Amino acid sequence: MSQKWFVIVNPVSGNGAAKKKWPLIFTELQTQEFSFEFAITKHKNHALDLIKQAVENGFRKFICVGGDGTLHTIVNGILYITPAIFSEIEIGIVPIGTGNDWIKTYHISKDYKKAIEIIKGGNSLKQDIGKITLAKKSEIIYFNNLAGIGFDGYVVNKVHKFKNLGFLAYLAGAIVSLASYKKAKLEIKFDNILIKERTLMLLIGICKYSGGGMQLTKNAHPTDGLFDISHIHKVHLFNILGNLKGLFNGNITNHKLVNNYKTSSIDIKVLDSRKTYIQADGELIGSGNFKVSMIENAISFIVPVKKS
Repeated sequence: MSQKWFVIVNPVSGNGAAKKKWPLIFTELQTQEFSFEFAITKHKNHALDLIKQAVENGFRKFICVGGDGTLHTIVNGILYITPAIFSEIEIGIVPIGTGNDWIKTYHISKDYKKAIEIIKGGNSLKQDIGKITLAKKSEIIYFNNLAGIGFDGYVVNKVHKFKNLGFLAYLAGAIVSLASYKKAKLEIKFDNILIKERTLMLLIGICKYSGGGMQLTKNAHPTDGLFDISHIHKVHLFNILGNLKGLFNGNITNHKLVNNYKTSSIDIKVLDSRKTYIQADGELIGSGNFKVSMIENAISFIVPVKKS
């Protein structure tokens, strides 16, 4: 088993910032005496193939140079491999993306030198991972941050038009989309709870932040074995505009229109013909019925040492 790091670079992350910064990151990895090989992705899911090949070549330590989407693809590439290997894998991240939401939970610096120092420190934490099973294709997708159906997915479908706005892309997409979005009737089942109504959106969180720094779930904890659920029946434009601060400090989850739950598995069915988008870690993954289950302590991520 190789002690080298395998570095995966997504050159289009951060609107192309990763491509510009990679020579500096490469030099800094050498300066901090990393032993590594690297590969630059050439298309959206190229990291899946790179992970598979790297694991076959004995690599167990990976560095993601990219944003939330790149990390999502790397996590999926690892979890598609035999479960016996999960416990051996470690992932560090040098964040270069639009939202950089996952790193906010762990306070990982966006300064590439500091991010590399964190990886060098080697402090690892085993995080829970969500497993989504899409009913249409029996396809499995994993997520490490947050998934959602309804308005959330609808906005992700629109947000690429606003990428030049950086972390405000999701907010701009939400405001533009609110007038045109039509709520779908969902059946949501978990534990002893059944919700059957037209729903604006359902959010399923593992970590705290999404949508460019918004806190849309109330009690997310990445290692407690439970999803943090926010169910929102409806919301009006004036509610969003009047609660902009609450979107980013988490107070929106205390609004009377938001119901909060904790569970380890959830089953969602779409009860009308309206197309409903599902997103995972800010990536569109499909539509229709799906189930979500928790894989506890699935993968080790390199994070800063928690201050006491």
